[in-house]
Amino acid sequence: MTTELRVLQPSEWEKWFSSLELAFGGDPEAPEQRELDQELTECERSIGFWDGDDVVATAGAFSFRVAVPGGALVPAAGVTMVSVAATHRRRGLLTAMMRRQLDDVRALGEPIAVLTASEPAIYGRFGYGAASRQMSLAIDTDRVRLSVPEGTDEVRLRYAKQDEAVAACESVYARLVAGRPGTPAHGPGWERKPLVDPASSRQGGSVLQCLLAERDGELVGYTNYHIKPEWDKAGPKGRVVVSDLAALDPAAYAALWRFLFGIDLTSTVEARNRPADDAVLHLVSDPRRCDIRLRDSLYVRLVDVGAALEARTYRGPLDVVFEVEDAFCPWNAGRWRLTADAKGGASCKRTEDAADLALSVRELGSAYLGGEALGALALAGRVRELRPGAVAEVSSAFLSDVAPWLPRGF
Repeated sequence: MTTELRVLQPSEWEKWFSSLELAFGGDPEAPEQRELDQELTECERSIGFWDGDDVVATAGAFSFRVAVPGGALVPAAGVTMVSVAATHRRRGLLTAMMRRQLDDVRALGEPIAVLTASEPAIYGRFGYGAASRQMSLAIDTDRVRLSVPEGTDEVRLRYAKQDEAVAACESVYARLVAGRPGTPAHGPGWERKPLVDPASSRQGGSVLQCLLAERDGELVGYTNYHIKPEWDKAGPKGRVVVSDLAALDPAAYAALWRFLFGIDLTSTVEARNRPADDAVLHLVSDPRRCDIRLRDSLYVRLVDVGAALEARTYRGPLDVVFEVEDAFCPWNAGRWRLTADAKGGASCKRTEDAADLALSVRELGSAYLGGEALGALALAGRVRELRPGAVAEVSSAFLSDVAPWLPRGF
């Protein structure tokens, strides 16, 4: 029977989502997670392959606005829920969905698409470049001490009431979005996702705790965490597992970490998704006992090179011509002149002038949020310098003052 690619209808969601779950191991989500996922799914942006009555491939997209260097929020497709059934691999279904999806993103006028990759090797061939990293920590709080800035003792900490946690966390998150490239501004419903806490996902931990930080009655931060009790012959050695932590100033930030370090019956604080330049690295007494690890996180695909490069700012004046290779989205291929003024404002237009740098759209995606240096990509042979000095000039201009980061997955 011939497979058919079509847009998801709301009445087909259960079958479509069950196919996705099967491709990722077969375990169904908890009811509260599943209900929210169905609510957040944008059916008009979700596609799949049907083989008769069976869904054999899925792909979706969320309508996001993602922060870029300079603080602008750029419309972006948050690519998600991508799967191909094991029975239908090696038939070109994924390529066809990526083709359809990027065509749709372009038609909607979104300059970029973003995703997190279950298998990083897959998405480079579709023009996605790894643009941010996430850091995980496992801090030995028996041996590591925390230094705190002035004003930390003025911060009041309290547990959130059940009916205020969602709104409180979202209010802090929303105020921080523009300051960190890679952070999405979410639409309605997304504020509930970080606090969905099914027992099946706790891995032996407690219910999720939400702690608020206040100063003079004003909310200035929060953290969400689980406690995982553990004991050995010597006594307690429990773990604090941090799922989220955000603050509006250094004192509130330090106060939240100090609280986590001091929870009774625990000796380790784990945080599995922090920015690569997290300030906690400058507060701990011994970073070697923090078991620091980095991994790829957000991938960026420039769907409209000109519009994407104009949407962000740069660290100084710039005038460079890129020779861009883009076999999958050929409308991007060719030469582009990017100019930026002393304030970082940019223009990016087609040109016939000689190129200064040659690279693929994948490298532009990696560098777009300012976390991956074009100079490093040049050392790997992925950027070619055609004018002496161009790599250093452009690499410096693209960098962000803070590392890009995706605080919450999608």
